[in-house]
Amino acid sequence: MASAAILMALECRAQTSNLKSDEQVVFYPACGWQSKDGKWWHVEIHGCVYEFEGRGLALALLRKGLGLGDVEMTMAQRAVFAERVRLFMVDNQRGKQVVIRLGPQAQVLNSTGPNGHYTATLRLSLEEVHELKVSAGGTFEFEAIMPPGDGRQFKGLIRFYPPEGWFVISDIDDTIKITEVNDSSATMRNTFLEPFRPVPGMVELYREWERAKAGFFYVSASPWQLYLPLSEFVRSNGFPDGNFQMKVFRLKDGSMTSILEDPEKYKPGVIEPILKRFPNRRFVLVGDSGERDPEIYAALARKYPQQVARILIRNVTRQNAGAPRYEKTFGGLPRSLWEVFEDPAAAKQIRGLN
Repeated sequence: MASAAILMALECRAQTSNLKSDEQVVFYPACGWQSKDGKWWHVEIHGCVYEFEGRGLALALLRKGLGLGDVEMTMAQRAVFAERVRLFMVDNQRGKQVVIRLGPQAQVLNSTGPNGHYTATLRLSLEEVHELKVSAGGTFEFEAIMPPGDGRQFKGLIRFYPPEGWFVISDIDDTIKITEVNDSSATMRNTFLEPFRPVPGMVELYREWERAKAGFFYVSASPWQLYLPLSEFVRSNGFPDGNFQMKVFRLKDGSMTSILEDPEKYKPGVIEPILKRFPNRRFVLVGDSGERDPEIYAALARKYPQQVARILIRNVTRQNAGAPRYEKTFGGLPRSLWEVFEDPAAAKQIRGLN
């Protein structure tokens, strides 16, 4: 009897997350997709485990590292700054194992790495997904299984996407949110001191695509530490819900000034897996001319011509579609594939998915 009790206790312990009372979990929106033979669902779970550290000195150092040390902040700006940088000042927890509940099943995820992040791709049968009672919108909410006596709740969301349909893959900075990436000082102020502001007309355009049953991926070279305020910006301004792809970053690996660096090396590596997972879907790629979105999207269109249906570039550099940059970038691609626009409401040719 004693041996059975010990085994039961060990099994129970193995099926709970090994988190301390001061350690936090965040789940980023998860994506579910079907296998090529249609017999399985794959679900990629991604998140982070951390605990908060002292704030005083770290806050001052971060402010200086961002080039904001000499900026006279208002009370409102101080509050925004403290909120935006709080996840840069955490102690990322290595070797933690998060266990989640999917219906009656407990799923043990991969242990966290040095940066506190974990990823796991689960394989579920059609029957297992059916038993989850996924919502009519294709979503399912799950939660972490906590140790006995720990009543905290950490919840995440899976979006199950059917194999066919439309996806909008959208940049964030200067595409749907005013950031002014061509001005480093303005970028830092708009990222860390000011309320996020939507680009006029983009909510209405995205809502129209949502009514046409498009799914959304928001892809940004910003670090995951900014996920919570960016996801709140998307929600509070009425943009469609969607999945996020952002950059893994920690201060030990680079300086604060590198957190919004050129995304050309980063973005293709996160967009291509989406294209590969959904070979029968068509994609609208939306970005801006401030950095390298045109070049990144053009390269993807050449590699995946059957999937990339439209490329839409918001003009923030005052170069129209006839500029040498676009002639070179989109050379050889159909002119109907790409468009440079300033006012979404006036660009009727980019409305509607057909």
